[in-house]
Amino acid sequence: MALDFGLNYINMIATHKGEIPVVVLLLPFLAGISGGLFNLGANNTFILVPLIFCSLLFIGLNLAYAPLRLFKARWLGGALFYSILFLLGWFIIVQHNELNKAGHFTKAPTQYLVATITSEPKVKDDMVRFTTDIKQSINSGQNKTTSGTLLVTIKDELARNLYYGEQLLIPAKYTAIDPPFNPGEFNYKQYLANKNVYYQAFFYPKQYKVMGSEKGNPVIAYALQLRQNLVDKLKANMHDTTAIAVASTLILGYKADLSNDVLQAYSKTGTIHILSVSGGHVAILYLLLGYALGFLDGYRRVKLIKAILIISLIWAYALLTGFSPAVCRAAVMISLVITGKTYSRYINTLNLLAASAFVLLLYDPFLLTDVGFQLSYLAVSGLVVFQPMVYNWFSFKNWAADKVWLACSVSIAAQVITFPLSAYYFHQFPVYFLVSNLMIIIPMSIIMYSGLLLLALPQIPYISNALGYVLEHTILLMNKALAFIEHSPYASISKIWLSKLEYLLLYAIIILCFYFLYDKKKWLIKAALACVLFLGISVSLKKYHADNTASITFLNLRKHTGIVFKDGTKGVVLSDLPETDKNFKYSVQPCLDSSRIRDYKVYPLNKNIQLPYLLKQGNLIQFKNKKLLLLNDTPPIQSIPRQLAIDYLFVSNNAFIDTAYVKNKTLIIGAGNSDSYIAVFKQNAVGILVTYKVLKRNKSFSIASKTYK
Repeated sequence: MALDFGLNYINMIATHKGEIPVVVLLLPFLAGISGGLFNLGANNTFILVPLIFCSLLFIGLNLAYAPLRLFKARWLGGALFYSILFLLGWFIIVQHNELNKAGHFTKAPTQYLVATITSEPKVKDDMVRFTTDIKQSINSGQNKTTSGTLLVTIKDELARNLYYGEQLLIPAKYTAIDPPFNPGEFNYKQYLANKNVYYQAFFYPKQYKVMGSEKGNPVIAYALQLRQNLVDKLKANMHDTTAIAVASTLILGYKADLSNDVLQAYSKTGTIHILSVSGGHVAILYLLLGYALGFLDGYRRVKLIKAILIISLIWAYALLTGFSPAVCRAAVMISLVITGKTYSRYINTLNLLAASAFVLLLYDPFLLTDVGFQLSYLAVSGLVVFQPMVYNWFSFKNWAADKVWLACSVSIAAQVITFPLSAYYFHQFPVYFLVSNLMIIIPMSIIMYSGLLLLALPQIPYISNALGYVLEHTILLMNKALAFIEHSPYASISKIWLSKLEYLLLYAIIILCFYFLYDKKKWLIKAALACVLFLGISVSLKKYHADNTASITFLNLRKHTGIVFKDGTKGVVLSDLPETDKNFKYSVQPCLDSSRIRDYKVYPLNKNIQLPYLLKQGNLIQFKNKKLLLLNDTPPIQSIPRQLAIDYLFVSNNAFIDTAYVKNKTLIIGAGNSDSYIAVFKQNAVGILVTYKVLKRNKSFSIASKTYK
């Protein structure tokens, strides 16, 4: 009897003992999801028809495998199966996009929305923010079932009492989420779109009404309440607020109380991964459960019970931590490992990794865009493939030295494979990552075991206080050690801005070099050197352009003003924001870094400046060959001298504009001007033939002043 047509090509793929058929099957599926991300608005029928056709053809060829002698064309089965997986990936990502659903709340006019809170409300300053699932729309007294996710922010003290599962009645006053307005700024719109969130609403007191509670998933509601109770237990047995915040994050994934200073310290030392409950945490829990239930190993009949208990507890922990992609990946993978060991099956780690990714992406294909998901899978893949190669570089007879090198090889493999992606997203590289990761191995184990034991046991005065003491002082000691590394000279390389091509070239170089270590073929090293050449050319061209251009960039800082003058790698920032302000760090600093401005000074708007490339006297600015006049209300300018050959006028604070002077001039209308002022200006601009650029709700405006030769 003929073998199955679809499996024949799979058997051809693996040519050595480390077979990875699931990995190979995952690749076209990932390609389909990636393709769908670039065309989320595609017609489902356009994708579904060829998917059904290929599936039916595949089944038909299987049935006619022997009569048609298809064993002579095994590639046909592979081509069809790849096509099916590619189309399946494309179909589910388009299908999963909530904007493609006919019942989305934006599809029809409405006055009110009935929304159920679907995330744990986060309190920041005087704002409460959470996501909601829109259940109904109300228009002229008529209720209609709808769907969709809405991000809600409420500025109200009473909103702090809102919790998951409560149902709200809110006015249908929502807006599309703004894109990034300034160069290098974080793309919050794309970040939320990757979570299927496209609209937001902002409310004040008495603009919303609580209609009911317990409308959410009861399991998630119980998990969130239990997590809050466990956080309260940590607070009851610990005193230092920073230690409590770190413990809550490390053990439970509760990040609400974590400060930016702590995040920065862990990020700059290359240990930020421990603040994200991930595979390492699940592995520690797995080892702890395996040890605690070790007494069941001697009984064959209860071996299955032990496996079910461990898997159930691991998934309970995943639920408790909010089902993060990293935890879900680890939970799925460890569940498969436990199942395989229970039935004494051969386990290939890469196949398990690919299978877990396939399961998670079937559930939510947008997980592929999640940075944590990407880094988690890359790190584990690096450990499986590269760590044995790195470990074999050196051999130590001393047991302790061998264990230290084993830990080093793990850190090196994970860091090397994740470096291009982390540099692309976070623009920095921790130089002392090896030291910091070695330093936290023992403290992390103490923190996890003492913390889990503290939370698992009932409150026993002396025992709970002792565990809390150990947990708190271990975290404080670890924080001090990481702070020392953070402030050491050259602790991190920052301001790394890679293009997509450059980070793909970096991955090509890494993979080719490691493959060369595995299989000494000359073409591998030649290909790696070619990639190095292209990478060097790309970086050099960017550097040459950055070092030899001058420009003026008018930033959209909403209620504030920001103008960046760039002269090669030097620059001046004219702004009413201090350098320490969070808005400066969010919007201005990325512009400076992405523009390769390394030496810059920040001046207030009323400061006179005298530099070789920039002169400012009052409101008049001369930069290279361009003249700029600032129009604002301090002091008010009622008229402008006609003899001034001004190129650009920057208008802020609803300043008076001399319409007789601005003919044939270019005006930049700052984002801080009022809507009514801008509307009147636009009406008048039609009659005076003026060129203008409005920054409000628009991207920043950049002017090339001069390019050096």
